[in-house]
Amino acid sequence: MRVLVTGGAGYIGSVTAQALLDAGHAVVVVDDLSTGHAAAVPDGARLVAHDLADPLFMTDLLRAENVDAVVHFAALSLVGESMREPLRYYRHNVGGAIALLEACVSAGVERFVLSSTAAVYGHPKAVPIAESAAPAPESVYGETKLAIERLLHWLSGTKGLGYAALRYFNAAGAVPGRGEDHDPETHLIPLVLQAALGRRRAVRLFGTDYPTPDGTAIRDYVHVADLADAHVLALEAVRPGSGAAFNLGSGEGFSVRQVIDVCRVVTGVDFEVEETARRAGDPPVLVADAGKAAAQLGWRPRRTDLTEIVGSAWEWHSTHPEGYGA
Repeated sequence: MRVLVTGGAGYIGSVTAQALLDAGHAVVVVDDLSTGHAAAVPDGARLVAHDLADPLFMTDLLRAENVDAVVHFAALSLVGESMREPLRYYRHNVGGAIALLEACVSAGVERFVLSSTAAVYGHPKAVPIAESAAPAPESVYGETKLAIERLLHWLSGTKGLGYAALRYFNAAGAVPGRGEDHDPETHLIPLVLQAALGRRRAVRLFGTDYPTPDGTAIRDYVHVADLADAHVLALEAVRPGSGAAFNLGSGEGFSVRQVIDVCRVVTGVDFEVEETARRAGDPPVLVADAGKAAAQLGWRPRRTDLTEIVGSAWEWHSTHPEGYGA
Protein backbone atom coordinates (compact mmCIF):
# COMPACT_ATOMS: atom_id res chain seq x y z
CA MET A 1 0.00 0.00 0.00
CA ARG A 2 0.90 3.66 -0.24
CA VAL A 3 0.81 4.90 3.35
CA LEU A 4 0.79 8.44 4.70
CA VAL A 5 2.33 8.67 8.18
CA THR A 6 1.58 11.84 10.13
CA GLY A 7 4.14 12.62 12.81
CA GLY A 8 6.56 10.28 11.09
CA ALA A 9 9.53 12.40 12.20
CA GLY A 10 8.76 11.63 15.85
CA TYR A 11 9.86 8.82 18.16
CA ILE A 12 7.31 6.07 17.43
CA GLY A 13 6.29 7.46 14.05
CA SER A 14 9.78 7.27 12.57
CA VAL A 15 10.32 3.69 13.76
CA THR A 16 6.94 2.73 12.33
CA ALA A 17 7.73 4.43 9.02
CA GLN A 18 10.83 2.24 8.74
CA ALA A 19 8.83 -0.87 9.65
CA LEU A 20 6.29 -0.05 6.93
CA LEU A 21 9.08 0.34 4.37
CA ASP A 22 10.59 -2.96 5.51
CA ALA A 23 7.17 -4.59 4.99
CA GLY A 24 7.12 -3.41 1.37
CA HIS A 25 4.82 -0.40 1.68
CA ALA A 26 5.53 3.03 0.15
CA VAL A 27 5.65 5.80 2.78
CA VAL A 28 5.03 9.54 2.73
CA VAL A 29 5.68 11.34 6.03
CA VAL A 30 3.83 14.55 6.93
CA ASP A 31 5.30 16.37 9.92
CA ASP A 32 5.45 20.06 10.80
CA LEU A 33 8.77 19.36 12.61
CA SER A 34 7.63 21.31 15.68
CA THR A 35 8.70 18.38 17.86
CA GLY A 36 9.88 15.85 15.27
CA HIS A 37 13.28 15.59 13.61
CA ALA A 38 13.89 15.43 9.87
CA ALA A 39 16.92 13.25 10.56
CA ALA A 40 14.64 10.58 12.05
CA VAL A 41 12.67 10.09 8.82
CA PRO A 42 13.96 6.89 7.21
CA ASP A 43 15.61 6.78 3.81
CA GLY A 44 13.02 5.73 1.26
CA ALA A 45 10.22 7.78 2.84
CA ARG A 46 9.30 11.16 1.38
CA LEU A 47 9.06 13.96 3.94
CA VAL A 48 6.46 16.70 3.49
CA ALA A 49 6.99 19.41 6.11
CA HIS A 50 3.50 20.83 6.58
CA ASP A 51 0.73 21.31 9.13
CA LEU A 52 -1.86 18.57 8.67
CA ALA A 53 -4.65 20.86 9.95
CA ASP A 54 -5.14 22.08 6.37
CA PRO A 55 -7.81 19.87 4.79
CA LEU A 56 -7.44 21.25 1.26
CA PHE A 57 -3.68 20.71 1.23
CA MET A 58 -4.03 17.26 2.78
CA THR A 59 -6.75 16.26 0.30
CA ASP A 60 -4.55 17.29 -2.61
CA LEU A 61 -1.60 15.43 -1.11
CA LEU A 62 -3.57 12.24 -0.52
CA ARG A 63 -4.82 12.31 -4.10
CA ALA A 64 -1.48 13.23 -5.65
CA GLU A 65 0.29 10.41 -3.78
CA ASN A 66 -2.52 7.90 -4.41
CA VAL A 67 -2.58 7.14 -0.69
CA ASP A 68 -4.34 3.93 0.36
CA ALA A 69 -4.03 4.30 4.14
CA VAL A 70 -3.11 6.76 6.89
CA VAL A 71 -1.24 6.10 10.14
CA HIS A 72 -1.82 9.07 12.45
CA PHE A 73 0.75 9.88 15.14
CA ALA A 74 0.88 13.69 15.03
CA ALA A 75 -0.37 15.07 18.36
CA LEU A 76 0.54 16.99 21.47
CA SER A 77 1.10 14.38 24.16
CA LEU A 78 2.16 15.84 27.53
CA VAL A 79 -0.43 15.09 30.21
CA GLY A 80 0.53 17.93 32.56
CA GLU A 81 0.71 20.46 29.75
CA SER A 82 -2.71 19.37 28.50
CA MET A 83 -4.21 20.30 31.88
CA ARG A 84 -2.64 23.75 31.68
CA GLU A 85 -3.53 24.33 28.01
CA PRO A 86 -6.76 22.42 27.29
CA LEU A 87 -7.87 24.62 24.40
CA ARG A 88 -4.53 24.22 22.65
CA TYR A 89 -4.73 20.44 23.01
CA TYR A 90 -8.27 20.26 21.66
CA ARG A 91 -7.40 22.57 18.77
CA HIS A 92 -4.24 20.66 17.84
CA ASN A 93 -5.24 17.06 18.56
CA VAL A 94 -8.97 17.00 17.84
CA GLY A 95 -9.00 19.84 15.32
CA GLY A 96 -6.02 18.39 13.46
CA ALA A 97 -7.62 14.94 13.34
CA ILE A 98 -10.87 16.40 12.02
CA ALA A 99 -9.02 18.18 9.20
CA LEU A 100 -7.08 15.02 8.38
CA LEU A 101 -10.18 12.85 8.39
CA GLU A 102 -12.05 15.34 6.20
CA ALA A 103 -9.22 14.96 3.71
CA CYS A 104 -9.35 11.16 3.97
CA VAL A 105 -13.08 11.10 3.24
CA SER A 106 -12.70 13.54 0.33
CA ALA A 107 -9.81 11.55 -1.17
CA GLY A 108 -11.46 8.14 -0.67
CA VAL A 109 -8.92 6.77 1.83
CA GLU A 110 -10.52 3.75 3.49
CA ARG A 111 -7.91 2.62 6.06
CA PHE A 112 -6.85 4.58 9.13
CA VAL A 113 -4.67 3.62 12.11
CA LEU A 114 -4.69 5.91 15.14
CA SER A 115 -1.91 6.23 17.67
CA SER A 116 -4.04 6.29 20.82
CA THR A 117 -3.15 5.82 24.48
CA ALA A 118 -3.88 3.97 27.69
CA ALA A 119 -4.66 7.41 29.13
CA VAL A 120 -8.23 6.90 27.86
CA TYR A 121 -8.77 4.56 30.84
CA GLY A 122 -7.83 6.89 33.71
CA HIS A 123 -7.60 5.05 37.04
CA PRO A 124 -8.45 1.42 36.23
CA LYS A 125 -10.89 -0.52 38.36
CA ALA A 126 -9.11 -3.78 37.51
CA VAL A 127 -5.61 -4.75 36.34
CA PRO A 128 -4.60 -5.90 33.78
CA ILE A 129 -6.73 -3.48 31.77
CA ALA A 130 -8.81 -4.90 28.92
CA GLU A 131 -10.46 -2.94 26.12
CA SER A 132 -13.81 -3.72 27.74
CA ALA A 133 -12.92 -1.36 30.61
CA ALA A 134 -15.03 1.78 30.48
CA PRO A 135 -12.99 4.77 29.24
CA ALA A 136 -12.65 7.45 31.93
CA PRO A 137 -9.84 9.85 30.97
CA GLU A 138 -8.43 11.97 33.77
CA SER A 139 -6.46 14.32 31.55
CA VAL A 140 -7.25 16.55 28.62
CA TYR A 141 -4.70 14.61 26.58
CA GLY A 142 -6.53 11.31 27.20
CA GLU A 143 -9.86 12.97 26.48
CA THR A 144 -8.66 14.26 23.10
CA LYS A 145 -7.53 10.80 22.05
CA LEU A 146 -10.85 9.30 23.12
CA ALA A 147 -12.69 12.00 21.14
CA ILE A 148 -10.79 10.97 18.00
CA GLU A 149 -11.59 7.31 18.64
CA ARG A 150 -15.29 8.18 18.91
CA LEU A 151 -15.15 10.15 15.66
CA LEU A 152 -13.54 7.17 13.93
CA HIS A 153 -16.37 4.98 15.21
CA TRP A 154 -18.98 7.25 13.63
CA LEU A 155 -17.05 7.62 10.37
CA SER A 156 -16.80 3.86 10.14
CA GLY A 157 -20.58 3.55 10.24
CA THR A 158 -21.45 6.58 8.12
CA LYS A 159 -18.58 6.84 5.61
CA GLY A 160 -17.21 3.29 5.47
CA LEU A 161 -13.82 4.19 6.96
CA GLY A 162 -11.94 1.21 8.38
CA TYR A 163 -9.84 1.94 11.45
CA ALA A 164 -7.77 0.59 14.32
CA ALA A 165 -7.13 2.65 17.47
CA LEU A 166 -3.96 1.42 19.17
CA ARG A 167 -3.92 2.21 22.87
CA TYR A 168 -0.37 1.75 23.98
CA PHE A 169 1.04 1.84 27.41
CA ASN A 170 4.63 3.03 28.11
CA ALA A 171 6.64 3.16 24.91
CA ALA A 172 10.34 2.59 25.57
CA GLY A 173 13.62 1.50 24.03
CA ALA A 174 15.30 2.37 20.76
CA VAL A 175 16.37 0.88 17.45
CA PRO A 176 19.67 1.47 15.66
CA GLY A 177 19.78 5.12 14.63
CA ARG A 178 16.42 6.07 16.19
CA GLY A 179 15.47 6.83 19.77
CA GLU A 180 13.83 9.35 22.06
CA ASP A 181 14.68 13.03 21.65
CA HIS A 182 12.01 15.11 23.38
CA ASP A 183 12.12 18.66 24.69
CA PRO A 184 11.15 18.58 27.45
CA GLU A 185 11.79 14.92 28.24
CA THR A 186 9.09 13.38 30.44
CA HIS A 187 9.61 9.61 30.06
CA LEU A 188 11.22 7.74 32.92
CA ILE A 189 13.88 5.67 31.13
CA PRO A 190 15.41 8.58 29.15
CA LEU A 191 15.39 10.74 32.29
CA VAL A 192 17.26 8.08 34.25
CA LEU A 193 19.76 7.53 31.43
CA GLN A 194 20.38 11.26 31.19
CA ALA A 195 21.34 11.19 34.87
CA ALA A 196 23.69 8.28 34.15
CA LEU A 197 25.29 10.37 31.40
CA GLY A 198 25.74 13.31 33.77
CA ARG A 199 23.33 15.43 31.77
CA ARG A 200 20.89 15.60 34.68
CA ARG A 201 21.88 16.15 38.32
CA ALA A 202 19.52 13.53 39.72
CA VAL A 203 16.46 11.39 39.01
CA ARG A 204 13.25 12.46 40.72
CA LEU A 205 11.19 9.57 42.08
CA PHE A 206 7.57 10.66 42.47
CA GLY A 207 5.86 8.68 45.21
CA THR A 208 7.20 5.94 47.49
CA ASP A 209 3.95 5.13 49.32
CA TYR A 210 1.90 3.41 46.63
CA PRO A 211 0.18 0.10 47.51
CA THR A 212 2.79 -1.85 45.52
CA PRO A 213 5.56 -4.23 46.66
CA ASP A 214 8.24 -1.52 46.80
CA GLY A 215 5.99 1.51 47.21
CA THR A 216 6.57 2.95 43.74
CA ALA A 217 4.23 3.06 40.75
CA ILE A 218 4.15 0.11 38.34
CA ARG A 219 3.96 0.52 34.58
CA ASP A 220 3.86 -1.71 31.50
CA TYR A 221 6.80 -0.96 29.17
CA VAL A 222 6.54 -1.94 25.51
CA HIS A 223 9.47 -1.70 23.11
CA VAL A 224 9.10 0.85 20.34
CA ALA A 225 9.97 -1.77 17.70
CA ASP A 226 7.11 -3.96 18.95
CA LEU A 227 4.78 -0.96 18.73
CA ALA A 228 5.89 -0.38 15.14
CA ASP A 229 5.17 -4.03 14.30
CA ALA A 230 1.66 -3.63 15.73
CA HIS A 231 0.96 -0.64 13.48
CA VAL A 232 1.99 -2.62 10.40
CA LEU A 233 -0.20 -5.57 11.41
CA ALA A 234 -3.15 -3.30 12.21
CA LEU A 235 -2.85 -1.49 8.90
CA GLU A 236 -2.91 -4.75 7.00
CA ALA A 237 -5.85 -6.08 9.04
CA VAL A 238 -8.12 -3.02 8.76
CA ARG A 239 -11.13 -3.43 6.52
CA PRO A 240 -13.35 -0.62 5.22
CA GLY A 241 -16.47 -0.09 7.29
CA SER A 242 -15.22 -1.72 10.48
CA GLY A 243 -12.99 -0.71 13.35
CA ALA A 244 -11.76 -1.57 16.82
CA ALA A 245 -9.48 -0.46 19.64
CA PHE A 246 -6.53 -2.57 20.77
CA ASN A 247 -4.29 -2.40 23.83
CA LEU A 248 -0.55 -2.65 23.19
CA GLY A 249 1.54 -3.71 26.16
CA SER A 250 3.66 -6.55 27.45
CA GLY A 251 1.20 -7.63 30.13
CA GLU A 252 3.93 -7.29 32.75
CA GLY A 253 4.57 -4.36 35.05
CA PHE A 254 7.79 -2.94 36.44
CA SER A 255 8.06 -0.47 39.30
CA VAL A 256 9.95 2.80 39.13
CA ARG A 257 12.56 1.38 41.52
CA GLN A 258 13.00 -1.68 39.30
CA VAL A 259 13.56 0.55 36.27
CA ILE A 260 16.12 2.62 38.16
CA ASP A 261 17.93 -0.52 39.36
CA VAL A 262 18.08 -1.97 35.84
CA CYS A 263 19.40 1.34 34.50
CA ARG A 264 22.19 1.23 37.10
CA VAL A 265 23.11 -2.30 36.04
CA VAL A 266 23.01 -1.55 32.29
CA THR A 267 25.00 1.70 32.52
CA GLY A 268 27.34 0.76 35.36
CA VAL A 269 26.71 4.21 36.84
CA ASP A 270 25.41 5.03 40.33
CA PHE A 271 23.47 8.28 40.06
CA GLU A 272 21.52 10.29 42.59
CA VAL A 273 17.81 9.65 43.18
CA GLU A 274 15.61 12.26 44.86
CA GLU A 275 12.45 10.89 46.45
CA THR A 276 9.50 13.25 46.44
CA ALA A 277 5.71 13.22 46.77
CA ARG A 278 3.34 11.56 44.31
CA ARG A 279 2.18 13.47 41.29
CA ALA A 280 -1.56 14.12 41.19
CA GLY A 281 -3.40 11.67 38.98
CA ASP A 282 -0.74 8.94 38.80
CA PRO A 283 -2.43 5.51 39.27
CA PRO A 284 -0.52 2.92 41.31
CA VAL A 285 -0.55 0.24 38.58
CA LEU A 286 -1.11 0.35 34.81
CA VAL A 287 -0.66 -2.99 33.02
CA ALA A 288 -2.22 -4.01 29.71
CA ASP A 289 -4.28 -7.00 28.76
CA ALA A 290 -3.18 -7.25 25.12
CA GLY A 291 -4.99 -10.50 24.36
CA LYS A 292 -7.26 -8.88 21.78
CA ALA A 293 -4.28 -7.71 19.70
CA ALA A 294 -2.84 -11.22 19.87
CA ALA A 295 -6.10 -12.85 18.81
CA GLN A 296 -7.17 -10.43 16.08
CA LEU A 297 -3.91 -8.94 14.79
CA GLY A 298 -1.49 -11.75 15.55
CA TRP A 299 0.61 -9.30 17.58
CA ARG A 300 2.72 -10.32 20.54
CA PRO A 301 5.60 -8.25 21.92
CA ARG A 302 8.95 -9.94 21.34
CA ARG A 303 11.21 -7.63 23.35
CA THR A 304 9.74 -7.86 26.85
CA ASP A 305 12.90 -8.19 28.95
CA LEU A 306 13.42 -4.90 30.82
CA THR A 307 17.20 -5.20 30.56
CA GLU A 308 16.92 -5.52 26.78
CA ILE A 309 14.58 -2.51 26.58
CA VAL A 310 16.84 -0.35 28.74
CA GLY A 311 19.93 -1.62 26.93
CA SER A 312 18.60 -0.52 23.55
CA ALA A 313 17.74 2.91 24.97
CA TRP A 314 21.20 3.20 26.55
CA GLU A 315 22.86 2.42 23.22
CA TRP A 316 20.91 5.29 21.63
CA HIS A 317 21.44 7.86 24.40
CA SER A 318 25.11 7.06 24.96
CA THR A 319 25.91 7.37 21.24
CA HIS A 320 23.51 10.30 20.65
CA PRO A 321 23.79 12.42 23.82
CA GLU A 322 22.47 15.42 21.87
CA GLY A 323 19.71 13.36 20.26
CA TYR A 324 19.33 14.25 16.61
CA GLY A 325 21.19 17.52 17.17
CA ALA A 326 24.88 18.30 16.81
